[in-house]
Amino acid sequence: MSAPEPAPKPSNFIRDIIQDDLKTNKYAGRVQTRFPPEPNGYLHIGHAKAICLDFGLADEFSGKTNLRFDDTNPSKEETEYVDSIMEDVKWLGFHWDGLFYASDYFDQLYEWAVQLIKAGKAYVDDLSADEIREYRGTLTKPGKNSPYRTRSIEENLNLFERMKAGEFPDGARVLRAKIDMASPNLNMRDPVMYRILHSEHHRTGNKWCIYPMYDYAHGQSDSLEKVTHSMCTLEFEDHRPLYNWFIQQLGIFPSQQIEFDRLNLTYTLLSKRKLLQLVEQGHVSGWDDPRMPTLSGIRRRGYNPEAIRNFCAAIGVSKTNGMIELAMLEHFLREDLNKHAPRVMAVLRPLKVVIDNYPENRTEEMDAVNNPEDPGAGTRKVPFSRVLYIEQDDFREDPPKQYYRLSPGREVRLRYGYFITCTNVVKNDRSEVIEVHCSYDPATRGGNAPDGRKVKSTIHWVSAAHAIDAEVRLYDTLFTREDPNQTEEGQDFTANLNPKSLEAVRGAKLEPSLAGVTPGSRFQFERLGYFCADPESKSGALVFNRTVALKDTWAKIEKGPQQKK
Repeated sequence: MSAPEPAPKPSNFIRDIIQDDLKTNKYAGRVQTRFPPEPNGYLHIGHAKAICLDFGLADEFSGKTNLRFDDTNPSKEETEYVDSIMEDVKWLGFHWDGLFYASDYFDQLYEWAVQLIKAGKAYVDDLSADEIREYRGTLTKPGKNSPYRTRSIEENLNLFERMKAGEFPDGARVLRAKIDMASPNLNMRDPVMYRILHSEHHRTGNKWCIYPMYDYAHGQSDSLEKVTHSMCTLEFEDHRPLYNWFIQQLGIFPSQQIEFDRLNLTYTLLSKRKLLQLVEQGHVSGWDDPRMPTLSGIRRRGYNPEAIRNFCAAIGVSKTNGMIELAMLEHFLREDLNKHAPRVMAVLRPLKVVIDNYPENRTEEMDAVNNPEDPGAGTRKVPFSRVLYIEQDDFREDPPKQYYRLSPGREVRLRYGYFITCTNVVKNDRSEVIEVHCSYDPATRGGNAPDGRKVKSTIHWVSAAHAIDAEVRLYDTLFTREDPNQTEEGQDFTANLNPKSLEAVRGAKLEPSLAGVTPGSRFQFERLGYFCADPESKSGALVFNRTVALKDTWAKIEKGPQQKK
């Protein structure tokens, strides 16, 4: 298994468990993990934490990791999702040692179910789903036995074979484990092992019309692969006794389940069911919409895998669910992009500037630094001419106090260029400034005055004659509330959607070095933020997504609590 350069490894309890198991030779010195997604949607940032944990810990201890698709529910699973999951794991920088599917084990799982029936540990039940729910009881009230619980082994074997043969309609019968209807753990009250589902499977076709439930298939799949450390999120902690019960009753390899806290981010939903709802209802453009927390969405937005791995390493794992600030993820993103993203100049909302005393037909090439954080990144040439574009926000005809950018009579520095001073403006019939006229000081080329005078502001620009047009998409959080699930009575989570989560700015002006950019390329637009070329970009019609703004709110709060309990 190959993996990227590991991020820092803070101590965590799962690492401690693995180290203890290695010391006691519990699994003969082996570490085998697995990442077991269900192919019923696209992976999201929450899955990234699990991927980094499963692959990262195995790699740390010279172990192996399998990618196994939990494809036991054919009505919701598609090959499209399988392909996207494999792409996402690779994009994060990991490579699996074995590729498996729960459907690989359907024959063995069926044989083991027969074994449990013969041992008197499973029975066919005719109760409906609602009746099973009613018979199960509550946390304070024990369940009661199904009237079909006392069927003979012969009758159960006969009915289960007929279920497999397709004699009964969906929902007519189920196979249940026979454990304890009075157990304080509801998961141990005769859980369903198999249900009838006449649905074509994306791999096995119509071979099967009965499918194993997750709680039955998961532990046995782990055992078949000899998984030593089966990591899952805390909601499965109450399922661990059942996981162990099946393994013990069958006498198979004793995989162990270990639970950790799931990732919860502010302003973010990490439910595949709800993300699917956003897609199907048209609230977003698809699974890879840059506002989505899916790995395909944040990849399209411009996130890089190194930042995600570093973020996951920093938050670590615990036994308590909490809420992580989105600002913390963005902090790690900025930290990585700052090191690697080339700098360029772009003007999103252009205002024309005419330098009256600059020669009309003259063009200069200014030396611009590609990345001040990377001495090896070198420099580039940026054309400078008499007519430029600057940001509308970088000019005020009547500036407020502490506004130091361009205004009538004020001198500012043009990045890599000259000092300029505003002399007058041109307005339209609505009294809006549409053109600013300036003079420049030829002695200040490169941004320094030989007489030592200082200016309080440096602004960026693009030469009008050389600028290329682009559409720039500015993204905000998809939801207005830190917890999108908190709603008023009668509303669902979509009531918290942010109507300003996307602003498409058309007519932006970019420096010419970006003309041949390839989709996925990341840049810092100086003074504006980090941006990524969208897959829709093509020659003559560039599209950029804002990945993240320059302001880093997490840097101010990282000394404080990182989680909201």
